[in-house]
Amino acid sequence: MSSPTLRDDQIPSESMDTLGLARALIVASHAPLLLFDGDLRLITASRAFRAAFGWGEEAHGRSLASLGDGDWDTPQMRNLLESALLDGADPGPYETDLLKVDKEPRRLVLKVQLVDHDQAPERWILLSIEDVTQARRADQQIMTLLLEKDELLREREMLLVEMQHRIANSLQIIASILQLKARAASAPEGRTHLLDAHNRVMAVAAVQRHLELGVGEVEVGPYLTKLCESLESSMAGEGRATTLTVRADPAIVSSKEVVSLGLLAAELVINALKHAFPEGRGGEVLVAYEVGEAGWVLSVTDNGVGRAPPSPDQRVGLGTGVINALAKQLHARVELSDAGPGCRTAIVETRSAAAAPSAGDQVL
Repeated sequence: MSSPTLRDDQIPSESMDTLGLARALIVASHAPLLLFDGDLRLITASRAFRAAFGWGEEAHGRSLASLGDGDWDTPQMRNLLESALLDGADPGPYETDLLKVDKEPRRLVLKVQLVDHDQAPERWILLSIEDVTQARRADQQIMTLLLEKDELLREREMLLVEMQHRIANSLQIIASILQLKARAASAPEGRTHLLDAHNRVMAVAAVQRHLELGVGEVEVGPYLTKLCESLESSMAGEGRATTLTVRADPAIVSSKEVVSLGLLAAELVINALKHAFPEGRGGEVLVAYEVGEAGWVLSVTDNGVGRAPPSPDQRVGLGTGVINALAKQLHARVELSDAGPGCRTAIVETRSAAAAPSAGDQVL
């Protein structure tokens, strides 16, 4: 147990000087400080503390149990102070709530330090208080906002996937209608145009559907693989004996960029099937995506009949126009070359100073 508290007239003059200096330093402090004696009676409080918690000079000399309205005499506070007296250990910052009737709780960070001076008749306890109520409320608000943001992002992602799914379904319905119209068409030219439209709508539907693999950034290889599997299934329905293979280097691009890549791949595959394998003959089509130091290259190579000789009267078809427009969006150029047998069409990125076309290549 600590020794009884001495009256000022019982304390030697040297100790009185030490106590007076301690009181003066604490009172003048800009931080909320309390100095207790060994019986947990308040020796003095800083002006900053009295201003922050509404105490007056009358609190000096009072026990912990009678300070304020008794709201400071909590088991946590008493244990903190008594532990410092017993072993002198610094327990480090301790965070607790100060509860007062009809008032909002105040969140406090307490630090306790044992003051053991040679000239003092007993040991003292210095208690510093930091009011972190506003900071903790701000932290809670930030945490709430972050959780709300995460929930909104999850909802947004779900809505995007649902929207993509519905768009793909709508395109599938349109493609089915075009196919029915093509079968019912009596004129061969009209049937051909309707089937071309059907294939392009199916390609766009496949591109849209496989965006569900990722929102924001998409891995190119799995995306092109799923896309070409859909195209291959569509070709199987037309009785084509054509094999479609995908080879892709590891790469991740934005969903916007992968849509253009998917549309390009679909258009090039459709063109290869339409022109490389006439009269329903079979063959092989390779879709490749390669990434190098100069940039990326998307190519479609077939082993079909090869390119027809250029004609002065030849007009630019819809497919060629679509390919050129998509390549321009991707800052790329289109290159045609003979594959011996067959034809290779490459979309070469030009944004990163891509290599110039070789002598055997023709730029569209």
